[in-house]
Parts: sequence; structure tokens; C-alpha cells
Amino acid sequence: MPVLFGIGIGFYFSLPVEPPLWLGPLGVVAAVMAGGLAKRKGWATDSGLIAAMAGLSVVAAGFTVVQWRTITVKAPMVSERIGPTAVTGRIASVETFADGPRVTLERPRIAGLEPERVPEKVRLRLRGAQPNLFPGVWIRVRAMLSPPPPPAAPGAFDFQRQSYFRRLGAVGFGLGPAQVIAGPDLFQGWFNPGLVLARVRQNLSARIRAGLEGTPGAIATALMTGDRSAIPKTVMKSIRDSGLAHLLAISGLHIGLVAGILFIGVRALLALVRSWALVYPIKKWAAAAIAGAFAYALIAGATVPTLRAFMMVGLVLTAVMLDRRGLSMRLLAWAALAILILQPESLLGPSFQMSFAAVTALIAAYEFLSQRRRYRENGASALPPWLRKAGLYLSGVALTTVIAGAATAPFAMYHFNRIADYGLAANLVAVPVTALWVMPWAVAAFLLMPFGLEALALASMGQGIEIIIAVAETVSTWQGAVTLVPAVPVSALALVALGGLWLALWRGRWRLYGIGGIVLSVAVAVLVQPPDVLVDGRGRLLAVRAQDGTVAFSTLRRARFDRKVWLRRFGLDPEKAGRKWPKTGISPDKRLSCDLQGCLYRASGRVVALAFTEAALAEDCWRADVVIAVVPVRRACPAKGGVIGRFALWRGGGVAVWLGGPGRIRIEIVNGVRGRRPWVVRPVARKKKSAPGT
Repeated sequence: MPVLFGIGIGFYFSLPVEPPLWLGPLGVVAAVMAGGLAKRKGWATDSGLIAAMAGLSVVAAGFTVVQWRTITVKAPMVSERIGPTAVTGRIASVETFADGPRVTLERPRIAGLEPERVPEKVRLRLRGAQPNLFPGVWIRVRAMLSPPPPPAAPGAFDFQRQSYFRRLGAVGFGLGPAQVIAGPDLFQGWFNPGLVLARVRQNLSARIRAGLEGTPGAIATALMTGDRSAIPKTVMKSIRDSGLAHLLAISGLHIGLVAGILFIGVRALLALVRSWALVYPIKKWAAAAIAGAFAYALIAGATVPTLRAFMMVGLVLTAVMLDRRGLSMRLLAWAALAILILQPESLLGPSFQMSFAAVTALIAAYEFLSQRRRYRENGASALPPWLRKAGLYLSGVALTTVIAGAATAPFAMYHFNRIADYGLAANLVAVPVTALWVMPWAVAAFLLMPFGLEALALASMGQGIEIIIAVAETVSTWQGAVTLVPAVPVSALALVALGGLWLALWRGRWRLYGIGGIVLSVAVAVLVQPPDVLVDGRGRLLAVRAQDGTVAFSTLRRARFDRKVWLRRFGLDPEKAGRKWPKTGISPDKRLSCDLQGCLYRASGRVVALAFTEAALAEDCWRADVVIAVVPVRRACPAKGGVIGRFALWRGGGVAVWLGGPGRIRIEIVNGVRGRRPWVVRPVARKKKSAPGT
């Protein structure tokens, strides 16, 4: 069911235009009626047709749910840069960074903007000295506002789509200190659980950082409340490069450890009373640890991995109360279906994909191994029991790391263009330290907080965190610790996901057909070539691919974020790769020749003109296959491959060009790939201008 439901959601997001609202419900009704009619008339000799109609109804249900979700979260987005202007609003959340806080304001008021155009939420980065800011207070600040940025390149991460479903209609930065104009409304706070939880998280984070200073305190905060904003960038990079980033994403490991520690602790305490242990079902009583897991999930921010983990752990503990088996693939399926119903847009995010991919692969693998063990006799071992158990534990950690790493690698390649090659070595040390030392002390710190004694537990917790940091910094410095890969097309990701699901979900030998989908996805990914030319949507940054695979840029001072995204999608290190192309003259590989008016780029027998002035168009339009101008194109331009001027960039966003042989020029524009969807912000023209041919 969740696979078919997700296919319906994926089909909705793949459409170039917004479908009519009746399309999804009509599909559900049509599939159900067709199945019922086939059964009544006896058209189906077996259950195949009925199952097919039931499957189509689930696909249509997924399509319907995401349609309604799109409508219910609809909120205004600013369409152009605004400011400096006065912004007033109530703080919904605060993130603490080294150079200043980042606040999300709800119920904002923006000077000079009509009420019907004001977004539901605004996110501002504040710098310098600021007053004590916490969720619930009202502030006023002068700020510059912009729409959420579109993708940096065709196929890149769509922050505008993510912002749409979060009702985030503007982002920007403050000018000077914010002014607190009103405190929190305590009466309304009781009716706003989100504000209460945000305030609790911020208070807990502050107490944790006060009890454990420095980087260990920042990581302890991430493990206990999910707030990773205080972790230094260098340490965070080491954690990612060593394959330990999953330790900071509160998911199954953390929720399971918290629930397990509470379950074992409560059961052990109850067992100390002999009359209770012999008469009452203390195991079922201990399953009340589900309440602690629920509180931890809420404090951690209730992200997709956290929700998935809590649903599974909660059902396992419920099964303990009902004397049923809890852990199974069906349990995972219901958790996935529940999240897709509540947040269908999460299907497109790395959190959902990597979390469920890892757990699906683990359950399938361990089910397969447990079935094989039934037919084997357990041989005697000469090793001491403690050593045998330690070996089995480390073997389990290693096997879990390999399975989860293999399952999540395609999604890491697609979203982050990188793979941590030595994750197994790092996890063999970091996971036991986290499970056996760090998280038990985290639970102890939570229990000691009401008495103000959390620093006692945090000090011991910090010792384990320092070991994790040392492991991350050591492994990340090994040569070849990270493999960078070019951008993977969404078709390859879909093939590997469907192939992996086919392999994991079926029980018979025909499950092996899923390997075909995985192999095909690898072939699709290998055959894809990076673009030859890239231009950002404002004409500030241009890039061309050199013959040796490196990238040359028109400037290294502007549009730095876009430049890093492009380098990552080329499979190059954003911190080291990239160079400025010659202002005048010819590049070493002879592909690029420039003068003060523009450049000509030659590859695969084709020519792309990059015009910086209108004077360059007079010649470039006749000698180039494709013309891209950062100035308006106001004249007829006969370039056969395509003409993209300043107005086209303004309307459509960034451009990518692929050059091949004769007739093999492909041009993609950001908004052309995204289509006309509710989350696509279209710029508003202040004055009508004619731009023939652009």
C-alpha cells in the first residue's frame, strides 16, 4: 500500500501543470467501481484483475491526498525583493548560530505590503548583538526580504517547493538589532502546542549547552533536542565525511535506545519488588516507556525519521502489551503510510527516503537471515561467553552498517552527490559508544533536569561525545574518505528505489527480478553527462565545462551559493574546485575564447555565445548555435539552437546547455523543468517591455 500510495504522490509531482481537483477522486471512484463490477459480473477468473483495480485505487488515493495537501497549505509568497522595510511578527522558532540567531516569524506584518500578499511565515537571519529571543515573543526589525530562492540549476534542490509546504513565504536578513515589542501571550500559548514545544526545546537546549560547553555541548544538544545549529561547520563536515551524520539525525537508533533504556529500567525496578514480579505483568507495565519515547520525539522536533521511529517503537511496545509480535515489514508499511497521508510532500525529501530505505533493507535482510538460521544447528564455541557476545554485537553493528549504507547510498548520491567510503570503520566505534554510553547518560540527564542536576550526567555524556568527535576527525582525514559523484537523474533514483523495494518486499525467488531495476538505474546514472554551460537566473554567474572535466566560472566573487551547488552537481569539491576563466584570450583547452564583450564556447562541434553586451549580439547571433545573453535581446537573432536573453533568464531562472553532435543540443530552464505549479514563484513585471526572440 505505501509503495502504490507513494507512486500516486510521485506522479502528481512529476506533472508540468497543476491537475484539476476532481482528477484524483475520480480515479479512486473509477478504480473501485471497475473492480466491483468485474467481481460482480464474473469477468475475472482469479483475483488478478481485482488486485489490479485495488492497486490503482491506492495510487489514485495518494494522488488525491497530495492534491488536497497542496490546497490546504497554500499561502502567499512574495514575488520580488522587498526592503529595507519594517517586519513585525511572533517568533515561532529560534536557531542559534555562531554569527547570530535565525528566527522564523508567524503572523507577520510587513510595511508597504498589502495584507492579502503577506506570507504566513517569514524567516530572518539576524546578526550582531540581539536581545534575548525565544518563541512566543513579538519583535520588530528592519529587514530585506526576498522570495525563497528557486533551484540553482535545472533538477537541483527546490527550496521554493519545500517552503511552500512549510508556508514559508519569504526569507531575508535583519538590519540591526531586533526590538522586542511584546512578551508571549500565556493564554494563547496553551492553545498553541507548537509554540509551547518550541519554547521547551529552546530552554532545554540552553540548559544542555550551559551544563556542557563547547562542541560536545553542541552535539549533546543535537542528540537530545535535535538542534544542530550550534555545531561548528568544520566538525559537522568531519561527521558527514566519516559517515556518522546519521547519529545526529534523531531516528530509530535514538528513539529505540530511549525507549529500551526506559523499558529495561522500569522493568528492573519493578522486579525488585518480589510480590509484584511474581503476581503482576510487570513487562506490560514497563511498556509504558512509550510515553517517554513520545515525549522525546516531540522534543526532538517530530521530523520524518523521528515520526517513523516513534510509530514503529510505539507499535512494538503496544504489541508487548497485547502479547503480539511487533517488529515486521507490515509495521514499517503502516508507519510509511501514516506519514505519507499526513505529509505526502515528505516523499521527495532525503529524510523520508533514506530513513525508510535503511529500515526496509534491514528488516528484509534480518528476516532472510533468521529464516536461514532455523535450518542450522548452533555449534558449540570455545570462546568465553562475554567475548562471543561482544563479537556478535560488533558483527551485528558491521552488518547493519553495510546494509543500511548500501540502501541509503543511492539517495545520498542523488541529494548530496557524495558517499562516505569509510563509514563502516567509523560506525564500528561510534555506534557502540553512542548506544552503550552516550544515550544512557542522555536519558539520565533528562531525568535529572527537574532537580537541576543534569550537569552530572552531561559531563559523562561529553566524554563519549569526545570519542565520537575524535573518530569523525580521524576517519575524515583518511585519503579517499569521500567519493564525489555527478548529479544523478531522478529516473535513476526511481529505478533503484522500485528495484530495491521489489527485492525487499517479496518473499519468493522472483524477488531477484528487483536486481534488474538496480542494474538499470546504474546504467542510466553512468550514461548521464553533466551540462556544458550553466547560467544563473540573474545573469550574475556563468560556467563552462573544460575538456578535463573541471569547471571555469565567469567570476568567483558573486553567486557563491550557486557556484557551490554547481560544483557539487559536477561531482567536484565545492571548497577546492573551480577557477575563473580568462577575461580576454583563449583557455588552455581551446574551448573558450573571450573578449570584453563576451565569450565563445566550443564543444562537440557546436558553439555557444555568451554575450555580455548588446554589441556582441550583432556578430554572435550569426556565428553561434546557441546564444545566451545577460543583457536584453532586442533584435532578431537567427541562432538555430536557441536564444536566451536577460528577460528569459528573469522569467525562467537558471539555464543548463548540453552540446552533442548535429541536432543534439539540449537546453533546460529551471522553471521549464518545474512547470506551472503553485510553489513556482513567477516574477512580476513592473513595466511592460518588448523582447522579440527571447
